[in-house]
Order: sequence, then C-alpha cells, then structure tokens
Amino acid sequence: MTETTSATTKRGKGSNIIAVASGKGGVGKTWLAITLANALAREGRKVLLFDGDLGLANLDIQLGLMPQHDLGSVIAGRLALNQAILSYPEGGFDIIAGRSGSGGMANIPTSRLQMLNEDLALLSQTYDHVIIDLGAGVERTVRQLTHNVGACVVVATDEPTSLTDAYAFIKITHMDRPKLDIRIVINAANSTREGERTYNTLLKACEGFLKISPPLLGVVRRDPKVRETIKAQAPMLTRYPNSEA
Repeated sequence: MTETTSATTKRGKGSNIIAVASGKGGVGKTWLAITLANALAREGRKVLLFDGDLGLANLDIQLGLMPQHDLGSVIAGRLALNQAILSYPEGGFDIIAGRSGSGGMANIPTSRLQMLNEDLALLSQTYDHVIIDLGAGVERTVRQLTHNVGACVVVATDEPTSLTDAYAFIKITHMDRPKLDIRIVINAANSTREGERTYNTLLKACEGFLKISPPLLGVVRRDPKVRETIKAQAPMLTRYPNSEA
C-alpha cells in the first residue's frame, strides 16, 4: 500500500477529503477504504473514515462495531456530525458510521445532503485526511457527496461489468467536476501485470471517449488473507502488515 498512501497524501486544492468509489458493488470498495484509512493512520496521520453509503451502510459491520450513534441520527437532526464520531483504536482512526440497512437514507433531500457536505468539510479541518466510503453506482446521493472532495479513488476489478460501471462513474463524475483528481485502483488482480492490463483497458476508454487519463494509483493482488480479515471484522494491515495484497 506504500504507493497508494504516498499518492493520496497530495492534497487537492485545499481539500483533504478523499472519496473511494466504484461503479458497482462487490469490488472491494469498502475494504479498500478501511485499508487506506488504516495505512494512513499507521503513518501517524489523523484520519476520519466516513460511511457515505447512504443506502446500504456497512463500515460498522465490516469492523465488528456496534456504534451508539450513527449518521441516521445526524440526518434526523438529533446529533451534530462531530457527536457521531467513534474512535476505533484497533485501526488507529475515527469513524462516522452509517445507518445499516436503512434504504430510506438514500432518499434524503438535496438540501439536507448539502448541509451534510458542508458539515463534513468543516469537520475535515481537524483531520489530516477524511476518507469517504461512497455507495456504489452513480445515484444522486453518491454524486453529491463528491462535490467537496479533493480526490476520488475509483475501484474496479477485471470483470467486464466492473470496468463498464467504473467507466460510467468516471464519465459522470468528470462531467460534474471536470478538474477533480480521479485515480484508479485495480483490486483482486491475479498479478501486478494483469492488474496493469485491466487498468489499460479502462484507461483507453477514458482517453478515447472522455479525453482524460486518470492515473493508476495501485494494483491490489488477490490474497486469501483479505477474505480472512473481512470475516474476522478487522483491518488488513493490523492483522497482516506484510500481506502480498
């Protein structure tokens, strides 16, 4: 993860908020967001991991947490955003959990979502990095949560549907924010070379149709330890700091 962490520490224009996104579910987006937060924390950075999947939040589940407060209470106006922060000592970072299984949160009004964006931007001033684990796809809530970010990491695998949906996400995000720093991570590759080939397929589509060249942030190789840590509900680098992934 060295290449990944060094690249993400380069802040966009005054912003230290990084969105982790994917065109489709099941590509390891949430796992990567957790691992990125863990990696930055291990470098001594103060990190907040924010569950921005307003339809199917699951950060707390992947980490085995049962938070007393979550984003649902913030959206409902019962809590300020900073009151929903949960310290996660095992990973070395803080978390704001979503509301697990609450599909209704995906329908929150645009005005309320804008207030959430503004509150998160203000809160980010007290952290070195804020990582947003976005929901999969290109729905309104996903797009709006990228409005204040300084960079966006798009996660894809070699599956054709993953590449097609990743391209669709990049296209729409680029239309919304033409100057946004978009980077690509290829996950679950059998080898670094295979991951680079997958990236080149996506890159050619971006260059050919969008006239942009989002750089490769890194290739995460397939590793059985990834599934082990997900089942154990623990950060990858805490359990296996020298993993082949």
